[in-house]
Amino acid sequence: QVQLVESGGGLVQAGGSLRLSCAAAERTFSRYNMAWFRQAPGKEREFVALISYSGATTTYADSVKGRFTISRDSARNTDYLQMNRLKPEDTAVYYCALSGRYSVAKDDYDYWGQGTQVTVSS
Repeated sequence: QVQLVESGGGLVQAGGSLRLSCAAAERTFSRYNMAWFRQAPGKEREFVALISYSGATTTYADSVKGRFTISRDSARNTDYLQMNRLKPEDTAVYYCALSGRYSVAKDDYDYWGQGTQVTVSS
């Protein structure tokens, strides 16, 4: 079992930035691909960004491409989501998740964090 702890959410004005962190206590963290998903009220949980276990490959949803950057610090067992030029429509609970597959499908993810709220005011 891998436990994930997210942090870094908060309230920010449109155009601002936030950096989310997802930390794991286990060294096996580096064997997994890691993704961020988000869920707004009344909506399905949707894919945001994905990084391969090596950190060499990334994939982004079209809605965040060019604004968000996912990265990995294997020495700290921590992944990050840098979010720039935030928009009100980015408001959601953000979750990190781990999978043995390089996949954008939430059903392929075995381990999930508790979520962190991001609110972007207009």
